[in-house]
Amino acid sequence: MAVSNDERLQARIDLAWAIAIGGIGVVLFAAVLMFAWYFAATLFLIFTGVLLAVALNAMTNRLGRLIPLPHPLRLAMVCVVLAVLASGVSYLGGATIAQQASALSDTIKGQLVHFKSFLDKNGIDTSYFDLGNSGDKGGPSGTPTGAGASSHLPSAGTIASSGGAIVSQTFKLLLGTVGAVGNLFIVLFLGLAFAAQPSVYRNGLLFLVPAKQRARTTVIVDRIGETLERWLIAQIATMFAIFVVTWIGLAIIGIPGSFILGVQAGLLGFIPTVGALIAGLIVVLASLSSGWIATLSAFLLFLGVHAMESYVLTPLLQRQALDIPPATLFAFQILLGVVFGIWGLALALPMMAIAKVIIDYFKSNETAAAPAAA
Repeated sequence: MAVSNDERLQARIDLAWAIAIGGIGVVLFAAVLMFAWYFAATLFLIFTGVLLAVALNAMTNRLGRLIPLPHPLRLAMVCVVLAVLASGVSYLGGATIAQQASALSDTIKGQLVHFKSFLDKNGIDTSYFDLGNSGDKGGPSGTPTGAGASSHLPSAGTIASSGGAIVSQTFKLLLGTVGAVGNLFIVLFLGLAFAAQPSVYRNGLLFLVPAKQRARTTVIVDRIGETLERWLIAQIATMFAIFVVTWIGLAIIGIPGSFILGVQAGLLGFIPTVGALIAGLIVVLASLSSGWIATLSAFLLFLGVHAMESYVLTPLLQRQALDIPPATLFAFQILLGVVFGIWGLALALPMMAIAKVIIDYFKSNETAAAPAAA
């Protein structure tokens, strides 16, 4: 059957449009990837604010089941309670936390130096470690003689250079502190703003979606919100349990700084698998100065806490929130941690939860559509 010239022309036009639209799609996808790569820290910061809003909204909704009050008033009550708890901990245990943190830091540094000396004695090269005070070398015995000290007075240029280095390090420290405090306030502001009017931002997000896909997107967004709410509530309960058990257990064993060790174990409990390993390593290093019995007891306590988290708390509290295979989660954590650093490592689980909700939604639709087509 012969094909007319008009049909050939239309086919060429359709092919050209398909190529053009495909090329535009590829360019836009690459642009989105480049944008996400260069502004990853900002995007992670905004995502952290969204998670805080979800947590505040979840606690506000739980309070609404007990007290039938308007949403803004319940949110204000939740924020006041959290602020009072944080202020009470800072007021009652602030000095203790600071002292224990300083003592813990000195203990861990000392243990690392002892470990380096042990490796040196056994013929293992540790020159790439910077754990010792290599700058304290003077004469052959390590103590400078009077003549050596007087004959090697620093020049004016050396003094000026040292002063410039001190000023530079001071400015870096100040900028780092200001940046950390600024990020904290940004997260708090975003969390409070999103939690105060969640329906406004939800409707605004759905308005950006084409009308044909709005119903489907609404279902996905609501499922993501419900999943993150259940997971955050379960995660907060798990972190609090880890903190209490670790604190009391280490206090009974007699490990110095048991409170701050419990705090760091609870906070690191937010990061699955990797956080528990880091917390256990810190606990073991901090307990080395108390003797081998205390170290072994602390290690057994860490194993018990990890078993409690993995086999008791997680199945009971998070069985209805997330169901992600451990190997898949760990691989995704390592990937995001290598690419994006601590941000990717800490936020890997909620990001994977969002991806899982989307995948499960489309999978269920395909499964439901298959019998209908048959």
